[in-house]
Amino acid sequence: MASRRAQYLLALGLVLLALAVGGYRRALILLMPVDPAASAQVEVVVPPGANTREISRLLEEKGLIRSAFLFRLFVSWSGFDGRLQAGDYLLSPRMSAREIAERLKKGEVILLSFTVPEGYRVGQIVQLLTEKGFGEKDAFLAASRDKGLLPPLLAGANLPPEEPLEGVLFPDTYRFPKGFSEREIIKLMTDRFQQVYSDLLGKAGPGALSPYETLILASIIEKEAMVDQERPLISAVYHNRLKIGMKLDADPTVRYGLKKFTGPLLVKDLNTPSPYNTYLQPGLPPGPIANPGRASLEAALHPANVDYLYFVSKNDGTHVFSRTYQEHLLAVSKYQKAP
Repeated sequence: MASRRAQYLLALGLVLLALAVGGYRRALILLMPVDPAASAQVEVVVPPGANTREISRLLEEKGLIRSAFLFRLFVSWSGFDGRLQAGDYLLSPRMSAREIAERLKKGEVILLSFTVPEGYRVGQIVQLLTEKGFGEKDAFLAASRDKGLLPPLLAGANLPPEEPLEGVLFPDTYRFPKGFSEREIIKLMTDRFQQVYSDLLGKAGPGALSPYETLILASIIEKEAMVDQERPLISAVYHNRLKIGMKLDADPTVRYGLKKFTGPLLVKDLNTPSPYNTYLQPGLPPGPIANPGRASLEAALHPANVDYLYFVSKNDGTHVFSRTYQEHLLAVSKYQKAP
């Protein structure tokens, strides 16, 4: 009798084990990719505050998982419950439940990107961002004038009140999640400027110019230089002129003062009054005329040890540098057309 009972219990155990193994295998199948051959991606917006149940149901509705119930159990079993992050995601039916859960846990959201070229003005950056569809022009313009976004290291600088935050929208490639506001995007650039410029200032030590004056000079260097090796030389020319009280005579500052001007400068332009006309005004202009890159900031902080006071374009991206006005006139006559 006892033998028959033992046989019965053994048989029952085998049946339950088979059912358990079958259920486990079925669960594994339901957690596998919905379509391993899928090439398309699906955009999924996980709203802020969504719990695991709501996220599981959303993924099932999008055809990204086979079972919301099993996905929820897997998330709980994996210790991910309460750790799935909100945001915009690109997911695919070829991803397993684990891969999807991992991506949501890490917050690997869709990242948009844009690149700000060195020397762009604020207006050009706003146009770039607007054309890419990242926001509204008026909102970007408002953010670019928000003095609350001024990098801390320039706190106290005497910025022209009517001008935007020229000079501190650092040229770089940026990536950010969908949904960033215009102000948050502008802040990305001012934060990056703070990071880069703080590092450069820390290595340079105190100089003759304040950090803001150095930034202004760097913006002029950015608009004058075409090749990196000439940036310290151009910087030296302007540093030398400032030391002896000689006007900078920088064409890019005149163009900036004329705002939308894009053609060649004429004599009448050089005689047009403007705070940015360094042919008429001594010293530096009141603010930066562009957003300089790292190389121009470094050149402004570390001018070459030369006594040049003049330079003229050779029309090939490089310049001739001169110490005296007579040398400069010879270079002008060689490389520039007579007026």
